[in-house]
Amino acid sequence: QVLLVESGGGLVQAGGSLRLSCAASGRTFSSLGMGWFRQAPGKDREFVAAITWSGVNTYYADSVKGRFTISRDNGKNTAYLQMKSLKPEDTAVYYCAADSRRTGWVFSVWAEYDYWGQGTQVTVAS
Repeated sequence: QVLLVESGGGLVQAGGSLRLSCAASGRTFSSLGMGWFRQAPGKDREFVAAITWSGVNTYYADSVKGRFTISRDNGKNTAYLQMKSLKPEDTAVYYCAADSRRTGWVFSVWAEYDYWGQGTQVTVAS
């Protein structure tokens, strides 16, 4: 019942910035906890960031803390991932995910989410 579409990926130089968007439809966006994950070639899917349905609480992987910011605009039914000081190791396909349970908690485990998007490629050149 929830469709998620990521956008904003592309090629960027190391040290640059990029903002990813995740547009949601099919359910009231404000009821969804949102998360971002990424998967690099040959590696397992990795948690990046999460935000509660209320937007009050956020959680970040240590690898991106201080560089990435997750946010949401419930009026636009969109979640964002602002990425700064990008590194080559940030290169991956980035996925947004939605949790429909409205727990008020943030989750770093993929299995806690019940919807996900198709992914958008982010490539950071050295």
